[in-house]
Amino acid sequence: MNFQQLRSVREAIRRDFNLTSVAQALHTSQPGVSRQIRELEDELGVDIFVRAGKRLTGLTPPGKSVLPIIERLLQEAENLKRAGEEFLSDGRGSLTVAATHSQARYALPPAVRDFSELHPRVTLRMHQGSPRQVAEMLLAGEADIGVATEALATYPDLVALPCYQWTHAVLVPPTHPLAVDDTAGRTLTVARLAQFPIITYEPGYTGRSHIDDGFARENLEANIVLEAMDADVIKTYVELGMGVGIVAAIAYDEARDAHLHAIDVRHLFAPNMTRLAIKRGAWLRSYVYDFIQTFAPPLTRAVVENALDGTGGEG
Repeated sequence: MNFQQLRSVREAIRRDFNLTSVAQALHTSQPGVSRQIRELEDELGVDIFVRAGKRLTGLTPPGKSVLPIIERLLQEAENLKRAGEEFLSDGRGSLTVAATHSQARYALPPAVRDFSELHPRVTLRMHQGSPRQVAEMLLAGEADIGVATEALATYPDLVALPCYQWTHAVLVPPTHPLAVDDTAGRTLTVARLAQFPIITYEPGYTGRSHIDDGFARENLEANIVLEAMDADVIKTYVELGMGVGIVAAIAYDEARDAHLHAIDVRHLFAPNMTRLAIKRGAWLRSYVYDFIQTFAPPLTRAVVENALDGTGGEG
């Protein structure tokens, strides 16, 4: 049994049993992948995959049983490698953070700045994506840390730790009727908001589910005319007069967005929780713990280690 055999099995599952794609990912040949898989099956004495001729079409019952073990072995091999690097690196290394646009644009910059000052020899890489893409990057080992509002807590192979709560804001031009109402001290209601075309996030992004829930509770339907993945796009079209924007309150900056009027709507829509996620079982280098606590001070090394050990946290 060797790690190449284990990697061949794992990649075959990740790539929907397409051995050509597996061979490309592992920088080998398709016959070589087939041989590695077959040799492991011969050693175990069971078939891991269901076959149709030479094609793999699924996992056998024994295959489903051994897959978690294969994942753990490969995870521990990666952990062992990282542990060795920790003591040889002399402060050097890399850290990959996957985050949604809102987190990368508005929440993470102070932490990135402070971390870079503390660890100047660590290369920091940022990847943006949807909450689902962030989770997939973590599960595939392409990111060390993931930050998003939705989805992360729904993956059993991720440890998702709460970081901070935030609320939504409505953005309109200063002369808009809702801005006039707000200036006059009139409280905004969902019924009043439903009278206007709305521009907000796509489903699955930045607390969109809580926006939908807010309208549903009042038995009203939002007239959503445009959906976007990030607040900057939403603000652009609000400025054009296309509708009322509903964004994360953190996305509004009074100085930068002086041409827009913001209305606090925490009374209309439930608060949202941003979470930081790590792949369950991962071994983290010391500076990863530093980044986590820089971003979310309550998440000390002890808290994170307890969560990874299954003695605390979420996920």
